[in-house]
Amino acid sequence: MPLTRLLTALALICLPLAAAAETGPLRVELNKTEEIEGGGCRAFFLFRNQTGKSFEGFEMSLAILDGQGVIDRLLSIDAAPLPVQRTTLKLFEIPEIACGNISEILLHDITSCQPQNEEQIDCFPILELGSRAAAPLVK
Repeated sequence: MPLTRLLTALALICLPLAAAAETGPLRVELNKTEEIEGGGCRAFFLFRNQTGKSFEGFEMSLAILDGQGVIDRLLSIDAAPLPVQRTTLKLFEIPEIACGNISEILLHDITSCQPQNEEQIDCFPILELGSRAAAPLVK
């Protein structure tokens, strides 16, 4: 009987850990930027999906702020699909502005956040943003 109790206790300890692994964040990182020949900036984003769900729809509206902190433009990007437990690299071009003249990128809205075979959800609570580039990526 003591072995049965031990196994039950281990199962109860491991259950919350398994559940936590399935409900982690969706991390969006602006990893780097580079100048585009002829003008503009290419942004490299990493999406680390630790939510326990694949996303068939994920679109963001970003506000690009210039060197003076003034909104230069809104940019819509479609990052789908985002497979579960994977890191995905997506490249997006920001035309007519040099990378060095971008002071900040603001996540203005998430226009689509749809897990595979499910209804749209609000992704803001599970989203974590970060930047390794000169310009921060913020909510």
